[in-house]
Amino acid sequence: MWAWGCVERVAAGLLGGPLAGGGRWNTAVAVGVTAAAGLVVVAVVVSSRRGGLKSPWWRRRRKAPLTSQEWRGLFTPEGKLQDGGVKLVKKVRSGGIEPSIRALVWPFLLGVYSLDSSEAERDAVKAQNRKGYLLLRKHCLRKSAYSMEDSKQSTNKTAGVPEGGNSSEKGEESGCVSPVESEEVPKNPSVEEAISTEEGNPCLSTEQELQDDTSETKPEKMDDSQSSSSSSNEEESERSDVTHVETSRKDLASVCESSLEDEQESIPRYSRTGGNMDDIELSKAARPVKSTRAIEDFETWQRIIRLDAVRANDEWVSYSPSQTSVSREKAIESAKAVCLKDYEHLEPYRIYHASRLVAILEAYAIYDQEIGYCQGMSDLLAPLLAVLEEDDEAFWCFAGFMRKARHNFRLDEVGIRRQLNMVARIIKYKDFHLYRHLEMLQAEDCFFVYRMVVVMFRRELTFEQTLCLWEVMWADQAANRAGIAKSSWRRMRLGAPPTDDLLLYAIAASVLQKRKLIIESYSSMDEIIRECNSMAGQLDIWKLLDDAHDLVVTLHDRIE
Repeated sequence: MWAWGCVERVAAGLLGGPLAGGGRWNTAVAVGVTAAAGLVVVAVVVSSRRGGLKSPWWRRRRKAPLTSQEWRGLFTPEGKLQDGGVKLVKKVRSGGIEPSIRALVWPFLLGVYSLDSSEAERDAVKAQNRKGYLLLRKHCLRKSAYSMEDSKQSTNKTAGVPEGGNSSEKGEESGCVSPVESEEVPKNPSVEEAISTEEGNPCLSTEQELQDDTSETKPEKMDDSQSSSSSSNEEESERSDVTHVETSRKDLASVCESSLEDEQESIPRYSRTGGNMDDIELSKAARPVKSTRAIEDFETWQRIIRLDAVRANDEWVSYSPSQTSVSREKAIESAKAVCLKDYEHLEPYRIYHASRLVAILEAYAIYDQEIGYCQGMSDLLAPLLAVLEEDDEAFWCFAGFMRKARHNFRLDEVGIRRQLNMVARIIKYKDFHLYRHLEMLQAEDCFFVYRMVVVMFRRELTFEQTLCLWEVMWADQAANRAGIAKSSWRRMRLGAPPTDDLLLYAIAASVLQKRKLIIESYSSMDEIIRECNSMAGQLDIWKLLDDAHDLVVTLHDRIE
């Protein structure tokens, strides 16, 4: 306490002189000097810790991730998160999540489950979401069947082959057997057979379709023992993983020629009315986003999805041992279920991963027809598939992720331009000298970070770093979605105001970290683009998050 010692010596000099014998004046001086000493001490402390006060995240790199034991301790006996999820959000924002429990935590962060939901409510949501995903996959199979039939007929006409002839050979040559081979599933008819046998029959109602999708086929009458056995089998089926292969087998037996209008109303659709999955109902109340695109776009999306799926890298391998050890037979079966082609050169685990990508991305293209599919979406889905082994859960987590990210893939690029403009404003307010240099290079629109914005740092960070960044970003969004930041005391507990645009602050932070190099060495935007593209594997993710939260604390009220 050097400052305090100085003040004491000054006070002793003032009070120890000839007038030290007493008096009100001396007492007043003593009180004043003591008060001044307190102010000096506070000033010294503030000065010595200005970096800590500037950002409450200065010690975050020392924090440990959320562990399995801590995760279990966050719940009440009723299965609800304590404090409405405040402890969960705070822990994830400060240290991330232990890999072993990511599959349990992510649905909360991505809005699949509400932060204040009970275990019973989550079970109901899970069952509803499973039904919705099965309906989406069913719709994909129908579209694929009609597309295959049209293509087959046109091919036969061109080749002069009569209708119905040589179709099996063509199917074998293409590597796609309708989408599941009849030899493998003898009891289930092909798509064409299922459609033809149900001609003239009224279509099932929505409730009947959902029941058929989620339960085993059973006779109309059964005795008590058969009923209880069937019930237990259904419960086991609910708990089992839902894969695209299982979905295909169940759907092929129940495909019917329902009108497009009825089908449009029964399957789940993206809705702008809410941010959580429970806002999306399988009813006419959940109006789909109207799309101006032609029906043929789905075929285009399918083609691009398959190309991207086969090209997907295998960074995720070490994070999913169960998927890595998949047999070649199972991998090929999954590929045929989604009509995947040109996969013979891939290892079994990559074939299986590509098949899952196709199944979920196709379902999303039906779910959100305004966006459909654009290249780059597979980059966002791949990390989720590495952690989430159930296709229906992976789909709804992806849909929750895309609620924010979908604006990156709009054809008019309005969302991209808004985000680039926000990055530019952050840089301008934080470092005007750097911004002026960007203006001189005609790079003030920050187009050089375009790729970072679109695929959310996916190609600039390692796989683990990407997961860490996204988890913190999702925690911020979950806090805002639940209204946690609205309470002043809760905001104090979180340490900094949550923001839906943490990614943009992180992107701006990565540019600011290179400010000296940009100002002194670069004379064109192309050079800056090359620098940004070369950041892959060179960024310290927790230092980047430190700087990003520093920017949030400093500029949040001016930017947002």
